[in-house]
Amino acid sequence: MNLTNHLLSGQPKDDDGPVFREPWEAQAFAMTLSLHERGLFTWSEWAQALTLQIQLAQANGDPDLGDTYYQHWLAALESLVTTKKISSQAELKQYQLAWDHAANRTPHGRPIELQTTDIK
Repeated sequence: MNLTNHLLSGQPKDDDGPVFREPWEAQAFAMTLSLHERGLFTWSEWAQALTLQIQLAQANGDPDLGDTYYQHWLAALESLVTTKKISSQAELKQYQLAWDHAANRTPHGRPIELQTTDIK
């Protein structure tokens, strides 16, 4: 068995390889690249943060099938931005709730737009 195919068995693929399941996965990926390019963390720091999140998830029973990979990615990104004091847990939670509020008020099929009234 090809090791890459085994490691990515839960990830959706097309003929060119792995693809994102949801738009938020691509956005988390892009934010990570952007923050790295701005020098906010090294690839070594990123690899350590992602590895830690995956290990924590496995210790809590995640079967590691690849379908939760970007949840770990996002957790690693949130961990790094709070550790580096780029943001705080409270601020991240505030924006998570704001996006949830914006999504709830947005009709299905329409783009979700964050408005100042969503932020509390």
